[in-house]
Amino acid sequence: MTAYGSFPGARPRRLRTTPTMRRMVAETRLHPADLILPAFVREGVSEPVPIRAMPGVVQHTRDTLRKAAAEAVEAGVSGIMLFGVPEDSKKDAAGTAGTDPDGILQVAIRDVRAEVGDELVIMSDLCLDEYTDHGHCGVLDAEGRVDNDATLERYAEMAQVQADAGVHVVGPSGMMDGQVGVVRDALDTIGKEDVAILAYTAKYASAFYGPFREAVGSSLRGDRKTYQQDSANARESMRELALDLDEGADMVMVKPAGPYLDILAKVADAVDVPVAAYQISGEYAMIEAAAEKGWIERDKAILESLTGIKRAGAQMILTYWATEVAQRLGRSWSGR
Repeated sequence: MTAYGSFPGARPRRLRTTPTMRRMVAETRLHPADLILPAFVREGVSEPVPIRAMPGVVQHTRDTLRKAAAEAVEAGVSGIMLFGVPEDSKKDAAGTAGTDPDGILQVAIRDVRAEVGDELVIMSDLCLDEYTDHGHCGVLDAEGRVDNDATLERYAEMAQVQADAGVHVVGPSGMMDGQVGVVRDALDTIGKEDVAILAYTAKYASAFYGPFREAVGSSLRGDRKTYQQDSANARESMRELALDLDEGADMVMVKPAGPYLDILAKVADAVDVPVAAYQISGEYAMIEAAAEKGWIERDKAILESLTGIKRAGAQMILTYWATEVAQRLGRSWSGR
């Protein structure tokens, strides 16, 4: 055979010959500690409620949430992100159930903290959308628009009650301007300087949130395009990043993960704080639905999707498969 350039001396396929060879030279490795489990807890139910659009995911009771947290610890998962689902009768225009010390999310934080202590990083969604009767992430003004600054006052209250309940990390997710700084000040004011902030820095207005709205019993009317980012924009996310860091974010997040790997890579390259990505409900649902149809290999597709997110720069991945994948990875790591 005639040599062409460095060929045949250069044969990249030599490093792909066996599973062990491929594992040895892998540039990206998933580990159970990379994973965070998002979990929903619903008020007033005695049995877990399946989420139709997310096979295998449920709205937990308080008891089953505690069990899920313990299973996550056993599997080696690092964190749990809690979302409260209040009774419909408790929703109102200001989302007051979200700042009630005895509201479902605060009760769930205390439950999980009592169950697992510091063995799991307990994170809380800091947003009003689950608790408002209009389904938006903030309070509305007289014209029906989300009032940014009035909403910040509610976020400050929410941060304080979540911290008092025992949360390790708050996740302000509403994409209000100035939210990280207001939350930091609110926490520091009550002596909760050790509670960290995971900023939802680049949260895009996405079509892939659909199943999540079922999961939290959303009452949303309209959309969130006036406060979540436009999917066409990339530079805008870097501006949001600079603002969040300046306001005191301890960690930053890109959401969704899969459709925004370019944004994730930009963010990861730009910062020296931990970077998270949220593999959201629609990403989960698509893989589960295609696998159920027999169109893809479920387990391989899950691992490939998560590996791609980590390869793009995420140090932490929120995924509904966290415990399942951690269990599988744990067996793999222990066998090496």
